[in-house]
Amino acid sequence: MSSTTTKTRERADGPTVKISINPVGMDRPRAWLTAGIEDFRRAPVISLVYGMFWVGLSIGVTVGALKLGYWHWLLPLIAGFMFIGPLVAVGAYGVSQALERGRPPNLGDAFGSWKPHAGQLAMMGVMMMIFFLAWIRLATLLFALFFGLEAPSADVLYASLLTTPQGLGMLAVGMAAGGVLAFGAFAITAVAIPTLMDQDLTFMEGIEASIRSVARNFRPMLLWAAMLTGCVIIGVLTFYIGLALILPMLGYASWHAYEDLVHCEPVEKIEP
Repeated sequence: MSSTTTKTRERADGPTVKISINPVGMDRPRAWLTAGIEDFRRAPVISLVYGMFWVGLSIGVTVGALKLGYWHWLLPLIAGFMFIGPLVAVGAYGVSQALERGRPPNLGDAFGSWKPHAGQLAMMGVMMMIFFLAWIRLATLLFALFFGLEAPSADVLYASLLTTPQGLGMLAVGMAAGGVLAFGAFAITAVAIPTLMDQDLTFMEGIEASIRSVARNFRPMLLWAAMLTGCVIIGVLTFYIGLALILPMLGYASWHAYEDLVHCEPVEKIEP
């Protein structure tokens, strides 16, 4: 069996690009996480600034939802973070790129690395928004099925989630359906954004590379998805504060996952 799977992409404006997907073992997700922690250690200030930016934004959204009376949307919104997480990590990819190039990262790397790829990242954002809106729609439907059209008070609703058949049923169905949707989103984004940022490819080429990476390494990538989810849950349970450490670290780790999984090399066209 070949050690990699390859596919050549024809480009109208330059050489063809051969995208190879490497097989990895079950030990690699832990190695990616370790590499992410090491990148955080090498750039702690930039990492914390970037992480705190997203913590502040998360707290702002939560406070806004409570102030406006949309407290019943908090759980779906928090769970929906899994669908937009790859876009949140864009700045972390820029920091990892700077570290690999042997220079100290700066705020421009963390907050401006998206600019050269704005168009393709916007298209990825549309894809992520489709998954996010599908999740919100699904959550709304489940809430109506189990609790009716009128939302109970906050204390009644959150207490009933773990103490009533309706609440437990909604959690079970929601976790199952949301898990399937979340893994679909993970499959198209696992390495998509690092691929298009590093190689200046299109968002569709990034998605294709991501799907092939997950298909080629299903068990390691399933473990990686579980590790990402567990880390984010831990961060949320600390009232978002832990995300200041976790989000940059996971972003760096995802960059190393891309480097482990995807290999791109130009192949010059041969003119007839």
